[in-house]
Amino acid sequence: MGDLTTFETIIIAIVEGLTEFLPVSSTGHMIITQNILGVESTEFVKAFTVIIQFGAILSVVCLYWKRFFRLNNTPVPAGTFWLKRLLHRFDFYWKLLVAFIPAAILGFLFSDKIDELLESVTVVAVMLVIGGVFMLFCDRIFTKGSEDTVLTEKKAFNIGLFQCIAMIPGVSRSMATIVGGMAQKLTRKEAAEFSFFLAVPTMFAATGYKVLKLFLDGGTEILMNNMPALIIGNVVAFIVALLAIKFFISFVTKYGFKAFGWYRIIVGGAILVMLLMGYNLQIG
Repeated sequence: MGDLTTFETIIIAIVEGLTEFLPVSSTGHMIITQNILGVESTEFVKAFTVIIQFGAILSVVCLYWKRFFRLNNTPVPAGTFWLKRLLHRFDFYWKLLVAFIPAAILGFLFSDKIDELLESVTVVAVMLVIGGVFMLFCDRIFTKGSEDTVLTEKKAFNIGLFQCIAMIPGVSRSMATIVGGMAQKLTRKEAAEFSFFLAVPTMFAATGYKVLKLFLDGGTEILMNNMPALIIGNVVAFIVALLAIKFFISFVTKYGFKAFGWYRIIVGGAILVMLLMGYNLQIG
């Protein structure tokens, strides 16, 4: 199997699929999982945890394919400028692009700084706890959204700005974008679903960048030698993410975010305790 055994591959992929779309930080869970399994943080393992996000991306496209592959066929006033007509027809994709741009720009400009920050397990643990405390009061801070709220370009861009906060490891991309959606008066369900949609271009870009970087650094042989792990990892992440998304939408619509807040505090606290006990935690 290469750098990972079949068992390790499946376990890590399950954790990725479960946590990628939940507001609990997949990074924090990767830290604990890899250290419990005793997985060495090799170049391939680092790439593996990013590349298997592709499987999670496909789960969103599969689950929401009717809404993801859609064009806006509502009529526009006669004489409307051709560009506005075009943007109106591709309204869904245009708003995804608008929301994606802030993270794309900042990620490109500060990728090295983000990687440096990612190396700090303490930052991940602290942000898990801080984010958890915030989620305990999240439902009170934001008034219940309205199903009549229209997602404008400005609101999409604002959600994209919230996504940038997730560049701090441990914040959780899902949490940041869902909170951003609720701040724009979307309902919890609508905010969560837009967060899933926005994950597609964001995670696809991250996966593509990681693969390209590995190729440019001479990692073609590493990828080829570990191809079985990549295939298994993506398939498992796809199946588990499908189930996680269905569960999350149902749960958060009924009960809100408090349970996830407590969970984040527990996980972040567990990492801090492990650090205090002298464990040499690494992020794969």
